[in-house]
Amino acid sequence: MKIGIIGSGNMGRSLGLLWAEQGHEVFFGARTKEKGQAVAKFAELGTQGGTNDEATIFGDVLLYTARGVNPAEVLTSVEVLAGKILIDCNNFDIPEGFEFLPIKQSLAEKLASEAPRARVVKAFNTMAQEVFELAPRPLQDYQVSVFVCADDIEARKTVMQLADDIGFASVDCGELRYARLVEGLGDFIRLMIIGQLKNPYATISVNVLPASSEQRLGGRQPSNLS
Repeated sequence: MKIGIIGSGNMGRSLGLLWAEQGHEVFFGARTKEKGQAVAKFAELGTQGGTNDEATIFGDVLLYTARGVNPAEVLTSVEVLAGKILIDCNNFDIPEGFEFLPIKQSLAEKLASEAPRARVVKAFNTMAQEVFELAPRPLQDYQVSVFVCADDIEARKTVMQLADDIGFASVDCGELRYARLVEGLGDFIRLMIIGQLKNPYATISVNVLPASSEQRLGGRQPSNLS
């Protein structure tokens, strides 16, 4: 698959390199051609580098790492995003004291409104960059969840496969409006990483446990109390 990285900082460089290791064609984009080329030189594996515009033209799937920035400020024309799968991996800035407000419009929804012809997908916002160093093994052993939201079902499936390719366990979270909840998870994991555990390797995994063979606690019963 041809993947363009729009903004080759920590997240873009890491994910792009991992996908290249799995045989995907990767183009690292940056605000300057020189920076994109420098990242590609570091990554090797047949990757290319240049401007964000060049990365966008190259990729069928695009990783968008510019947090909350209108793509019109990053690209020469937003029209070049038409038909592209556009992965938003961003979270809001952390407020003082981690006093987050309820999310009424997610960054992914904002991006979709700014690039209405793109196929926007929310993913990769619930772990620190350090976790990528463990991919694909031993990451696979820990079943670390990547939560994926998109209105476009095929785009959602494509990004889930890209997550699986590099050792994550993708979780289908449905429509893009649920990105508000997924971004809330991103806020929570950053509280754990920075404010509580102070460990960048803290992650979230969703597991489905085997059903109990007995109901020694009485089982779930109707109740008016909650």
